[in-house]
Amino acid sequence: MAKYHFVGIKGTGMSALAQILYDMKHQVQGSDYDKRFFTQQALEEKNIPLLPFDKNNINMDEIVIAGNAFPDDHEEIKKAREMGVPTYRYFDFLSHLADTHTSVAITGTHGKTSTTGLLAHVFSEFASTSYLIGDGTGVGVEDSDYFIFESCEYKRHFLAYKPDYCIITNIEFDHSDYYKDIDDVFDAFQEMALGVKKGIFACGDDEKLQSIKSNVPIIYYGLNEENDFQARNIETTSDGTHFDVFVRNDLYGYFKIPGFGNHNILNSLAIIAFCHYQNVPVELVKERLASFKGVKRRFAEKKIGNQILIDDYAHHPTEIKVTIEAARKKYPDKHVVAIFQPHTYSRTLTFLDDFVSSLKLADQVYLCEIFGSARESNGKLTIHDLQNKIPGSIILSLQNINDLKQYENSVLLFMGAGDIQKYQKAYEDSNR
Repeated sequence: MAKYHFVGIKGTGMSALAQILYDMKHQVQGSDYDKRFFTQQALEEKNIPLLPFDKNNINMDEIVIAGNAFPDDHEEIKKAREMGVPTYRYFDFLSHLADTHTSVAITGTHGKTSTTGLLAHVFSEFASTSYLIGDGTGVGVEDSDYFIFESCEYKRHFLAYKPDYCIITNIEFDHSDYYKDIDDVFDAFQEMALGVKKGIFACGDDEKLQSIKSNVPIIYYGLNEENDFQARNIETTSDGTHFDVFVRNDLYGYFKIPGFGNHNILNSLAIIAFCHYQNVPVELVKERLASFKGVKRRFAEKKIGNQILIDDYAHHPTEIKVTIEAARKKYPDKHVVAIFQPHTYSRTLTFLDDFVSSLKLADQVYLCEIFGSARESNGKLTIHDLQNKIPGSIILSLQNINDLKQYENSVLLFMGAGDIQKYQKAYEDSNR
């Protein structure tokens, strides 16, 4: 049994990995900022010690796992290396863990977390499986055969992994603080795909993914007829979405999912395709898809009076668009109010006009101050640059949070990857 110390344990991936190692009967502790993060509840429930950053946290009998957000000169990382304590970056350690299992990596610009959560929910009922989801959820099963994990493209971190199988949801330009353009993003995904050992499952509706080359078979899924796995006869009802799945034009089965919007159909198709090739009984797949409750911070709903509050991680224009569309499909008779907190100045600047187009799909728009993140504390624009491009949009602060009460029988969409939850919590508290 090893003893692990996590530098930045409250990160979504770090928190999940800590839980996996804890479940596998290792000693686990970690340090982070004193600020409360939504990821720490699961750590507290397992009584995993959470410490403030301090170089004296480092001891000779530990293995240190360093979060990607923290530089080499961070006091704990620096101390660990000076002492000769084994120190791994998060993605390097994750690679070692994946190599001890039949590994399934889920990647893509959007939809990674939801697809990872969905696959874990379905597949773990079939085979002994450990899994890491990017919403801070980690489950470790001792001597598990499979390891399902979310694989992030930021700074090409996913090149550390050589998974047996890979699901790729899409390729789009993002992380403009690192990638130069869409071609740079594509090159990263192309290099990653060449490292997959057994098979790739990719969304064939995505033009970029159609150009991916690999050394292993690529199975395509999507809504277009050219795909190996295709959804047809799609129906939206009050309880979700229903559709037929065809495998190379032969009817495979009729599926029901509780989610709304084409992105949820595509995520389900990825799981259906992978499970088919792993010989998972189709009835089990149907049953598990229908019972999926979602992952944290992805279209997470609460009801207050006649308002529906939805917490969602959407922080890219495409994600905002599909989240608003999903809200309209699920609640066609309700007014949709978008409450958005941009995440990082570089992303806001790069996609300024795209944010405008996506947010205009809502009936009313509120904007919160830009969340800078650990790697970017300021930039060349302010929230007013976005506000000026959206007629009628309003700046939301904790001081005017009660203005949201005027939207009766409405959906309030709280969207962002920063601390947008503090606005939702303040609003909920004001209604108690």
